[in-house]
Amino acid sequence: MIRFIAVRLAGAIVVVWIVSVVTFLIFQAVPLLSHTNPVYFYTGKVPFPPGSPQLKALTHRFGFDLPLYAQYWHYLSGILFGQTITDGVSTPIPCPAPCFGYSFRQNDLVGTLLLRAAPVSLSLCIGAAILWLTGGVLVGTVSALKPRSFIDRVGMGGSLAAVSLPIFFTGPILLLLFEYTLGWLPDVSYASITQDPLQWLKSMILPWISLAFLFAALYARLTRANMLETMSEDYIRTARAKGLPRRTVVIKHGLRAALTPIVTIFGIDVGTLIGSTVITETVFNLRGLGYLSIQSISQQDLPVILGVTVVAAVALVFANFVVDVIYAFIDPRVAL
Repeated sequence: MIRFIAVRLAGAIVVVWIVSVVTFLIFQAVPLLSHTNPVYFYTGKVPFPPGSPQLKALTHRFGFDLPLYAQYWHYLSGILFGQTITDGVSTPIPCPAPCFGYSFRQNDLVGTLLLRAAPVSLSLCIGAAILWLTGGVLVGTVSALKPRSFIDRVGMGGSLAAVSLPIFFTGPILLLLFEYTLGWLPDVSYASITQDPLQWLKSMILPWISLAFLFAALYARLTRANMLETMSEDYIRTARAKGLPRRTVVIKHGLRAALTPIVTIFGIDVGTLIGSTVITETVFNLRGLGYLSIQSISQQDLPVILGVTVVAAVALVFANFVVDVIYAFIDPRVAL
């Protein structure tokens, strides 16, 4: 098992490095394709006229006159060891590791902006993930144990309806019902869990439900299909013939085998959502990574866009690594 985890961890590190290289090259191509001095995308302004010695000196200070491999190492060394940033006009700004650069448009370190937005996205994704996994697996399991029954039809019909409703529809409906009509949640503005846990919970309930509503439907249908296939296997009939309790047969033998593919897509979904909950954050006015990315794109704030992209990619790779480890514990044959 230790060897399996070490191999998967090494593979994850390699993937993160490849992703960082590809992402960096893509973003470095933006100034070239737009025929714009790269300094503009990093400072938000070009304080000196084109072709002036001052602009050339500033371009050299940012390292944009270096080969691409040297520029990448400058970016990577900043993340690993930190660096000092300047636009040639203001006072040099120290940027400790991990340094993703400085946003001159928002007048703050990119790392600070990411740290401010990441807890919001993590709170949204983790809470919603717990709801959709629990609800989806429960509904799918019950439906599989009673196929073609009234419970099965209600569960799958509700899942079909849920998967057909987008978040920008269910979100405003929840706000209209619980905030404006019933008045149960009069103030849904976000607060940090460390500052005000109760307000944090109030601000997260509706986004959790709205986001989990869509994914729970998918997981319910997938769990039902896997359980129907698993419960018809020979080893399940053998377990029943041995006189094992129905609960043991269903949970220990049936559900455990049916969950292995669900664990895989669960990790991918959570990892992907960390940086892509734009619609949910917009509907409920949450300033997470999705909101930060949209704001940065509209402002052409390249350092922030690059930082969000790298962080989202790392989150997805890390989620896949965790899924591989959990998968090995569920089915030890994977680690052989």
